[in-house]
Amino acid sequence: MALAQEDIDFIKAHLGEWLAEQSLGKPPAVYEIELRERMVHVEQELRHQRELMREGFAQMEKRFEQVDKRFEQVDKRFEQVDKRFEQVDKRFESVQQDIRNLQQRMDSFMRWSFGITIGVGGVIIGVLKLWP
Repeated sequence: MALAQEDIDFIKAHLGEWLAEQSLGKPPAVYEIELRERMVHVEQELRHQRELMREGFAQMEKRFEQVDKRFEQVDKRFEQVDKRFEQVDKRFESVQQDIRNLQQRMDSFMRWSFGITIGVGGVIIGVLKLWP
């Protein structure tokens, strides 16, 4: 059994009233006001959530900036350490050069000492052989 067009129109006209009656007997105007108030509350909460999200993003941005600053400080420290290593390398090179110079002096001293010892020994032997 199909509904007649008049029945469908009647149902459409009274559907809102019937639904309003089922929601605790409130008339349609009160129901609409309640819905509007709820919508306003939802909009306010959404606005509040949006503000909280913006604040959170702003705080995250600040923390990222702080981390960037710390990385820059670490980079500066590494540069200082590199400079110190270069200074240490220069010191080692100068010490090595000093050791080479000292070694050359020791070699020449040893040659002179050996030559003088042999010479003095030869002179002493020569004098002893000639002196009866």
